[in-house]
Amino acid sequence: MQRCFFALILIVVVSPLTSAEAYTIQGKATYGDNTPVILQNIYVNCENGDLDCYPFKGSKAITESQGVYSLTFQVEQERNGTTILLSLLGENFPHTINLDQTDTNGERIIRFDIKLEQTPVSSGTFAGFGCCLVLFGVIFLSALLKTGRRLSTPQGRLEFMGYRPIRMLTCPKCNEGVPQTDLVKHLIIEHDIPAFDAGELAGLEMRKIWHEDE
Repeated sequence: MQRCFFALILIVVVSPLTSAEAYTIQGKATYGDNTPVILQNIYVNCENGDLDCYPFKGSKAITESQGVYSLTFQVEQERNGTTILLSLLGENFPHTINLDQTDTNGERIIRFDIKLEQTPVSSGTFAGFGCCLVLFGVIFLSALLKTGRRLSTPQGRLEFMGYRPIRMLTCPKCNEGVPQTDLVKHLIIEHDIPAFDAGELAGLEMRKIWHEDE
């Protein structure tokens, strides 16, 4: 009976010394341009070798639509004055735990706003990059289909290998089809046209093809 009574007294005496209290940090997280940080995790981090901070390491909260966050964890009285790091998007912000500070309702809710040095990534950048990818995909697919159509015919396969068919021109005198390379010779031999005049007539016929290509 005495042992039970002694254990009860020991629990009553020791428990206040080891009890933990809820400690809440609330605030608003913003970027360097004052826009809110939305739906990002805020973690409790510690300096290397800071053993007092380690019990709180890993506690986290997520920012809401306006960048508001609320982070609650348990703190023992002996940890009062411990400095923790609030980590957000790779940037750290030191905060010293103060159990003596309370709000108007007597609750330990500490206001701690966070402002990042970085600015948000522009959505226009991603949109422009996405449009470039889509455009590149369309061009690539079009070129692939065109190449496939050419390779599906014997003439296309020859052209793909570097062979090109000889163009046929219409003789301005007899209206017969003549290979482009033989038109001047055809005019001279078949129609007795002087070489200079034959060259001019052949040039006129070639210009018609050039205009069609343009």
